[in-house]
Amino acid sequence: MSDEIERRKISALEAIKKSYGTEEGEYNSTLFVSHHLEELDAEYWQKNFGTMSPDPIKVLDYLQLKSHWSEEDDVGIDIFDFTLPGDVTDSVLSVNFDEDGNITSVDMES
Repeated sequence: MSDEIERRKISALEAIKKSYGTEEGEYNSTLFVSHHLEELDAEYWQKNFGTMSPDPIKVLDYLQLKSHWSEEDDVGIDIFDFTLPGDVTDSVLSVNFDEDGNITSVDMES
């Protein structure tokens, strides 16, 4: 099971980055980055990136897995939630998988 969790984590992060700057990503990864670049204190960016305005892709590279879960079973690998480290936001990028392990959507949730 841990191999499948790792595979889905990598796949989810790739999908998040791939959607950035696209029409598909307008209300998920693109919104997540632009919102946080505007809302978080400059010291957070300076401390973690060495600049007050990091490259958006570097922000996405910095995401960490917050949780993975499922509404239907105890295994919990249908939805993977990613966020910025340091408890600086309640927002997550949520990646949903179907029963075959294919990504069905990437959503920004609060």
